[in-house]
Amino acid sequence: MDKILRVDMNNLSTHIEPVPPEWTALGGRALTSTIVAGEVIPTCHPLGKDNKLVFAPGLLSGTTAANSGRFSAGAKSPLTGTIKESNAGGLAAQMFGRLGIKALIIEGLPKGDNWYSLHVSKDGVSIAQETELIGKGNFAVVEALEKRLGKKTGVLTIGPAGEMKMLAANISVKDSDSKLRSHGRGGLGAVMGSKRIKFISIDDSGAPGIQLADREKFTAAARVFARALLDHPGTGQGLPTFGTAEMVNIVNEAGGLPTRNFTYGRYEGHETISGETMRETIIARGGKPRHGCQPGCIIQCSQVYNDKNGKYVTSGFEYETIETLGANACLGNLDQIAEADYIMDDIGVDSIETSVAFGVAMEGGVLPFGDGEGVLRMLREEIGKGTPLGRILGNGAGNVGKAYGITRVPVVKNQAIPAYDPRSIKGIGITYATSTMGADHTMGYAVATNLMGVGGGIVDPLKKDGQVELSRHLQIATVMLDSMGLCLFIGFPAADIPTCVPALMDMINARFGLELTPDWLGGLGVTTLKTERAFNQAAGFTNKDDRLPEFFREPLPPHNAVWDFTDEEIDEFWNF
Repeated sequence: MDKILRVDMNNLSTHIEPVPPEWTALGGRALTSTIVAGEVIPTCHPLGKDNKLVFAPGLLSGTTAANSGRFSAGAKSPLTGTIKESNAGGLAAQMFGRLGIKALIIEGLPKGDNWYSLHVSKDGVSIAQETELIGKGNFAVVEALEKRLGKKTGVLTIGPAGEMKMLAANISVKDSDSKLRSHGRGGLGAVMGSKRIKFISIDDSGAPGIQLADREKFTAAARVFARALLDHPGTGQGLPTFGTAEMVNIVNEAGGLPTRNFTYGRYEGHETISGETMRETIIARGGKPRHGCQPGCIIQCSQVYNDKNGKYVTSGFEYETIETLGANACLGNLDQIAEADYIMDDIGVDSIETSVAFGVAMEGGVLPFGDGEGVLRMLREEIGKGTPLGRILGNGAGNVGKAYGITRVPVVKNQAIPAYDPRSIKGIGITYATSTMGADHTMGYAVATNLMGVGGGIVDPLKKDGQVELSRHLQIATVMLDSMGLCLFIGFPAADIPTCVPALMDMINARFGLELTPDWLGGLGVTTLKTERAFNQAAGFTNKDDRLPEFFREPLPPHNAVWDFTDEEIDEFWNF
């Protein structure tokens, strides 16, 4: 029987609750957003007593379905002030699924200055005071907990940035190789830090496991679903070969590769940071060009990157980090970017928000463009130690812009715009503008259609035609994937291979003994988006917040493209 775990940090109590009937068919993002919208005062201070931090596995988490181990974390974001769901791989989602935990809800603030940890098991959740690991980086926390509790222990942890409640702080999730995956965007690590919880450990020994309503039907559908992932050229060939860094050359060719704080759309040194170069480097140094972020991943777009001596540096070396440091901050050096990625994982900051913040800081003269050693030093000595400058940088790109009087600040709702310039890739610009959670490419990945033809044909990235409809369709579909605990890239075969979505529905129905249809799933996406928007409106947001910064009206070389949507055209997004 599924259950809800509730932790009240006000009085350090824990409770096990039955799942309310209205939450039965919800999971992942649909559930975290429903709980936050229903239980959190929209106007509350995100770091105050009235915010809640919610973790929820997807509807398929804990099953044998391929790529079904994504974990949702939700709260009111201290970075944006909006509702927030952040999605990560690792072990936690499948462990929660096997334990029958529908959601973990953490509320209130403790009295005094003590720090705590939570431990989740088949018996529920317990609270303990923590002293040994306070101030430690995330890798040290994982290592210590494996020694303390065993190698198979699941871990959710915050680094020093989360303890200091920096607005770019993330929550790290241990994966099966003791590497880290991140609930990166929106500052949820600061919310966990405000509740003075350093880490959450998970033990799924003795877990009841997943009870399938129709095991034979589920197994057959899971095979068809996995075959679709392997047969698609994106998920079966491109991503496994080059990782997400395959996008460097593609986006550069399209003229949408943000360079020198979004001043240009192409970077002369793009080949030095490309997926092709990264793959060659990894193989030459004995790393892993393919690696899964979660058990059961058959796409394996992650990798293990080693230094020149064959020593581990980082894993999950993503396009967005490589681009926003490599081209946008002009580092152009994979080794420096990889080291920066490791430090950001260890101190616990979002690598997109922080990397874009460095681009803004460079424009403000804090350090020169291309100063990789300066970036590494500031990550260690400023952000990692919480100096005044470190706190400015650790509070994100928008706050750096305000501190240094910069007008070219690429944010929406105070969240940094990722590694695609919306002037040359207009569909992703609509997603940035209208997302309920600030600029985020994963909310509706229009790049796949704009540049790669996923979904039946290319919607011209330089024209406005069809972009609003494209983003709307993809944002609804993304909610569906996030709610099932599925990887974002499932959207590729779902759009292109006819057997994929029917197999997905068969798995859900065989899991729960239901007869749901794709229309029901689409309705879940629509309902969740409208729930999130209603929360934001109650928090004070209006359609005037669904706008890109004015500097995007300036022509972007090489196409001299501009962001030319009117307010009325953007507002059409919500007419559904």
